Amino acid sequence: MSEASDIIKAHYAASDRGDLDGMVEAFADGIEWTEMAGFPYAGTYVGTDAIKAGVFGRLGQDWKGFRADAEEIVDGEGGTVVGIGHYSGTYRETGRSMRVRFVHVWRVQDGKVIGFEQFCDTHLVRAAMD
Repeated sequence: MSEASDIIKAHYAASDRGDLDGMVEAFADGIEWTEMAGFPYAGTYVGTDAIKAGVFGRLGQDWKGFRADAEEIVDGEGGTVVGIGHYSGTYRETGRSMRVRFVHVWRVQDGKVIGFEQFCDTHLVRAAMD
């Protein structure tokens, strides 16, 4: 495994612990984080503060027990790392749970995460919210 995949593994491990500071520790100043169209928090967030407020904060507020469990990490070329796994959680407003497969594409350069793009079945997420 490469340094890039170790950085991404550390992000997921911090997420499992509920350690927000650990999750963002390796984020570059201008990181671009893209939540896929159709996802409740869709869009591209630039910078750690925008990601904390627009994604992580909202997930914690809106979902009980939200998790992003990476089951496989694929080491790509040139600092690209792919995480494959499942989201799970219960939407607080409806009490409905979901379990949704995801693919995360990470870009790492010079020991820092510079990009993230999410792919998942947004319909299943929305079904828990409706």
